[in-house]
Amino acid sequence: MLTAAELRAVDDWRFQKRMPSRASAVRELLRRGLAAEGFELADEAIKSQDFGLIEPDASPSKKASS
Repeated sequence: MLTAAELRAVDDWRFQKRMPSRASAVRELLRRGLAAEGFELADEAIKSQDFGLIEPDASPSKKASS
């Protein structure tokens, strides 16, 4: 949820940058804000399963049979 002033600021920025939609403007502002704070976005080719803490072959059933 945005206040009326925040929404006007996003829309003004969007039109100034010729962004195709409000959603794309919000995504770009979020990306820029995160980058400014030192956070990098994950590569789009990476899936959430790639961030697991347990290796795929370390399932409980395989451990029990070892």
